Amino acid sequence: MRTHTLIDSPLGQLTVVSEAGALVGLYFEGHKRGPSVEALGARTDEGFEEVRQQLTEYFAGERLEFDLPIAPQGNNFQRRVWALLAKIPYGETRSYGDLAKVLGDPAIAQAVGAANARNPISVIVPCHRVVAADGNLRGYAGGLDRKRYLLDLEEPLPEESARLF
Repeated sequence: MRTHTLIDSPLGQLTVVSEAGALVGLYFEGHKRGPSVEALGARTDEGFEEVRQQLTEYFAGERLEFDLPIAPQGNNFQRRVWALLAKIPYGETRSYGDLAKVLGDPAIAQAVGAANARNPISVIVPCHRVVAADGNLRGYAGGLDRKRYLLDLEEPLPEESARLF
């Protein structure tokens, strides 16, 4: 049975969807390609305590990785791309072409971009860490301002400013 809750964040309210004990969706307000209201299931706060805690820690800069059961629903290719997204370390980015090469075909960068755009579990499956080959930001279902915010949040401190003396 699907259920959902709403979680406040620095990027606005997030809609988090769970099914059979695993996250199947995390959407921003105004999310492109978000699910219909009917597809969210009943609203409840029960069962979302851990995701709420981990998101709070992430936005506070205290969590670098998520440890939550996820079950993104998509076709085989999309799930392969999303699995690669989950491996991009905090504070790093990859290009669509980089991911296409890992998948064995540099010519599928556009298909990688399309799968990335349909990632149903934003933030936790970090599609925001994928940028154009030239480093520029391209599309984000939550909006480019949110993508920039997330990348800035994860930006490592320069070594000089991390030292006190």
